[in-house]
Amino acid sequence: MFDFANQAYTLLIITVIYGDLFTRVIVGDSADDYRLGNLLWSTALALSYLAVVVTAPPCGAIMDYAAAKKRFLFVSYVTTVVATAALYWVEPGLIVLGFLLIALSNYAYSMGETFVAGFLPDIAGPGEMGRVSGLGWSLGYIGGLCATAFAVVVLGEVSAENFARIRWVGPFAAAFFLLCAIPTFLWLRERGTPQPLPSGTRYVGIGLRRVARTLHGFGELRDLARFLVSLLLAMAGLYVIIAYAFIYGAQVIGWDESVRTLMFITTQITAALGALGFGLIQDRWGAKRTYLATLLIWIIAIVLIWATPQLTVWINRLSGSDWQAQHLFLLAGAVAGLALGSCQSAGRTLVGLLSPPRRAAELFGFWGLSIKLAGAIGLVGVGLLQAWVGLQGAILFCALFFAAAFVVALTVDETRGRDLIHACAGIPEPQAAEGERSR
Repeated sequence: MFDFANQAYTLLIITVIYGDLFTRVIVGDSADDYRLGNLLWSTALALSYLAVVVTAPPCGAIMDYAAAKKRFLFVSYVTTVVATAALYWVEPGLIVLGFLLIALSNYAYSMGETFVAGFLPDIAGPGEMGRVSGLGWSLGYIGGLCATAFAVVVLGEVSAENFARIRWVGPFAAAFFLLCAIPTFLWLRERGTPQPLPSGTRYVGIGLRRVARTLHGFGELRDLARFLVSLLLAMAGLYVIIAYAFIYGAQVIGWDESVRTLMFITTQITAALGALGFGLIQDRWGAKRTYLATLLIWIIAIVLIWATPQLTVWINRLSGSDWQAQHLFLLAGAVAGLALGSCQSAGRTLVGLLSPPRRAAELFGFWGLSIKLAGAIGLVGVGLLQAWVGLQGAILFCALFFAAAFVVALTVDETRGRDLIHACAGIPEPQAAEGERSR
């Protein structure tokens, strides 16, 4: 249900509506092809991700030690709701206020995404993590579909003329998140046992020491370490697409409002199907194979996104038809949607499988560090690159991220990594335990 609720923020604020509103209306530098607005948008998101990089691992270590995952999750949830609702007061020209609220709300949302992932090993065994993670991502896209479909119909198009209505996107996203996440806090249980705080110490110090110990001991978890490097590279590309897909459609493709709505519906449905479908099969294939397959799909999607204008001209010349680029762009969106949820779901599952159970929240903090550092690297890189060569040229850069992630992931041995954490913890694999009981 938390996945269902928080997608309203991702889609309404980061992907579909507010990114376009910020770059074209609030900043509004069309004479320069919106490059200043795009750069400020990238910078605000990158700063929020860098803040997650610094704070997520120690927070995860503290949550493990104090059995406080649910409390940390609640603080991030409330902060996201308040900062998102405050976007209502950002008017055209109030660039600094909009910049700060985006950075704050996205930081709180991203921390909550990391915190809730730490519950995965508590609620799913190794043989069902893929299915549970995939179901969560799938429900997330369904929630995003519900929230954004309503917002697009009721609030209308993103334009200066419609600003009086479209500015309500912040309060609406906040209200959706606020209400739909309530079941999480009513029924999700904190399963850890808090450890007593030694005299003269503070939780911050304990968190930092545990993080330092984990960094020093990553050699023992080498497959997890390698996978986090791969995930960093993949998420660098993915976060650029999340932040710029609908901005790209408006600025490069020049789509109509009806096609924009259809693109949203297409990507949400394919993302939900991809997350659910790959989630069901990854427990059979293995999370690593599933992850590798989604990276290949991403490379195809990026090439299609970049080449859409040229492909449209080529197809029209070859067939004598009169296709528009915005219609072909829907195909690229469908391919990207198929990989979107499944890639993130498989990544979350692999971290859960390769993490010692008693340190799950701490290591999911490093998962949060990897994906948010990736967001900062990708967004800053593309933000600067698009200011130089334009958005279409810059977007092709993402394919290199996914290709590099694929190469690094090939070095990860999922079986060895799972055997190692069970051996270190003195816990047999589930199949061995069942056999022992039978004997």
